Amino acid sequence: MMTLNTVIRRYIRIFEMIGVLMRIFSFSLVSWLGPESPFAFIWVFNTVDAVILSWCSILKRDYAYTLLNVFWIMVGVVGILRAENLIH
Repeated sequence: MMTLNTVIRRYIRIFEMIGVLMRIFSFSLVSWLGPESPFAFIWVFNTVDAVILSWCSILKRDYAYTLLNVFWIMVGVVGILRAENLIH
């Protein structure tokens, strides 16, 4: 039985590309739509890509990208809470 880590390691380049494309899409959407952007969706989407990229960088033992993407997870959580008016 394959574990999730085994699957991610086997297809790590694909997972990384998915995460990068998700990030490009979310920032492009904000750039194109500006204030009309669905900010809650964008923050959730961006946080999911940060989780994917963090997981990949942890498995690769790439400490710089792990730090960067874990930071984006924290920023994403704050963004989600702010988009839903749960914090000010």
